[in-house]
Amino acid sequence: MRKILHVSSFVLLLLATAFISPELEAQNLKENPELDQKVEKFLASKSSQWYDMNVPTRDGKLLYDLILKGHYKSALEIGTSTGHSGIYIAWALSKTGGKLITIDIDESRHKEAVQNFKEAGLSEYIDARLADAHILVKELDGPFDFVFSDADKGWYKNYFLDVDPKLKVGGCYTTHNISDGSGGGRRGGGGSQEYLNYVKSLENYETTLNSAGGGVLISYKRAE
Repeated sequence: MRKILHVSSFVLLLLATAFISPELEAQNLKENPELDQKVEKFLASKSSQWYDMNVPTRDGKLLYDLILKGHYKSALEIGTSTGHSGIYIAWALSKTGGKLITIDIDESRHKEAVQNFKEAGLSEYIDARLADAHILVKELDGPFDFVFSDADKGWYKNYFLDVDPKLKVGGCYTTHNISDGSGGGRRGGGGSQEYLNYVKSLENYETTLNSAGGGVLISYKRAE
C-alpha cells in the first residue's frame, strides 16, 4: 500500500508540475547574447555623450532592473531626449517580450533618438513619437505596466493623472529628477515638490525615492 501511495504521489507531483510549468515559463526572460553585446558596445561608445537632458547611467540601469524584476511589457516614456533612458528601457523589454512608446516634442532630439535606437539594435522594441506629450498622453489607450516620466517638471502631476487610469495594478510609475524637500527637483521646475507630496499621499500607491543618481521616484500601483 505504501508503494502505491508513493507512486500516486509521484504522479500527482508530475501533474502539478505540468500544470504550473507554462506559467513559470512565461516568467523566463528571453536570451539574446548578440543583442546584449550590440547594446553594450553602443552604450560604451556613447558613454560620455549623453548631455542633452538624458539620465545618468546609474538611473538607466535602475530602470532596466525595475522592468526585469517586474517582468513589465507595456512601457511608456514621457520625454525621450536623445534616447539614453529609452535604450535601457527597450533593452529590458527585449527580454520580457515588451515594447516601449516614447514621446518627445523636439524634432532634433527625436531624430537623434531614433538613430540611436537603430544603432543600438533596439528599433523593433520602440515606438518613438514626435508629439506634444500634453496632448498625446491623454489620447493613448494603454494599458501600461511601466512608465518613466522625464519631461517638463511643472506638468508631472498632470501626466500622472492622465496615465493613472491606464496603469495596471502591480504596475510601476517612475519619475525623474525628484529630490525630497528640495522644492523643485534637481533640474528645477516648481511642480516637482507638489507632485512628490501628491503621489506620496495616495493610499493605493507604494512610493519610494532612489537618490543614488538623478533622483528617481518609484511608485508601485497596489490597487485601483
